[in-house]
Amino acid sequence: MLDVVLRAAAFLVGAVATTAVVHSYVYRRLVCDADLPPLWRKRGRVAIVTVAALLPTGMLGLLCMREVPRWGAAPLMWCAFGWVGLLLFLLPLLLVGDVVRVATRPANPERRRVMARVIGLVGGAATLVLGGGAAACAQLPPIVRRFRIPLRGMGAGMSGYKLVQISDIHVSATIGRGLVESLVASVNALEPDLVAITGDLVDGSVKELGPLVEPLTRLRARDGVYFVTGNHEYLSGVAEWLAFLPTLGIRVLRNEHARVGGDEGFDLIGIDDQSGSSWVTGHGADLSAALHGRDAARASILLAHRPDDVLEAARYGIGLQLSGHTHGGQIAPIGWALERIRQPHVFGLYEVGATTLYVTSGAGYWGPPMRLGTRAEIVLFELVAVDA
Repeated sequence: MLDVVLRAAAFLVGAVATTAVVHSYVYRRLVCDADLPPLWRKRGRVAIVTVAALLPTGMLGLLCMREVPRWGAAPLMWCAFGWVGLLLFLLPLLLVGDVVRVATRPANPERRRVMARVIGLVGGAATLVLGGGAAACAQLPPIVRRFRIPLRGMGAGMSGYKLVQISDIHVSATIGRGLVESLVASVNALEPDLVAITGDLVDGSVKELGPLVEPLTRLRARDGVYFVTGNHEYLSGVAEWLAFLPTLGIRVLRNEHARVGGDEGFDLIGIDDQSGSSWVTGHGADLSAALHGRDAARASILLAHRPDDVLEAARYGIGLQLSGHTHGGQIAPIGWALERIRQPHVFGLYEVGATTLYVTSGAGYWGPPMRLGTRAEIVLFELVAVDA
């Protein structure tokens, strides 16, 4: 418990420090450098302080999301993360403006003031346009992507098997029951043989969000619906969710495998999110335990929330790994670049050794209610038998 409190405190301290640095820079570029009249300078200072206060408050709301009612958290989260999204556009634009200022180096004070005002005006206007477009994109219904995947070790009688993956729905203060209902309808229309949910289903407690994910009971798949944890389940009270999901007809795979399709079929393998060991004793990814007792000659599909689990999967000769976590970068190019720093597999199909990896952009979003250069998606895999 002490460890969790210390991590939460460090998280908040970091959020406050980052907020102070970022908003000091924004204030200097938009208000001070523009040399605004006293009244507008005062208004600018009040505005910057107000939006700056949203960030640590929003972070605190995340840490307390199991205790805060959704109706109380929703307005705060919409405002806080909406501003975070706008900052992802505004900061790069202001930095580009700095490059222009350094390159031109106007000596005349009046020219410097005019340039600062133009940079602020253009940067602000572009931020609103990009942010508005990204917010609209985030509200579009998920698209369906389709792939035909050869799977070693699977019998010819299983060719054409339809597996649907959904991931990173993030039902929360800003994503509700409506998205879940539309996902269920879209998935059922694909007539899948199996549905796999690869983590980060929720951001909040069973008490608050259980009724919002209840439509998942209407998912229809001949061989069932399977789930593996993401990192956000561990922030949301994982024990309660692991007890609740089976009541919706969802089987949770925790470092274990399930035999699908008889002798000609495949083994569906599921592992915990890597972060589990930091939150709950006995949790955390353990692929070795998940593979224990299976016939290595059978076809294999791994459900793992994080794409970087593929390195171990390749060593074990897993045929196909399905992951999420990255949201495809969510907001390009900043989000993609930040994800790319942490891992090489951000979105799409990859071949890692003998393992095929698919990283989905997810069906929802996290944080800023925005998407740019990415779309929410449902993924349909048609499995094809091939010789080993």
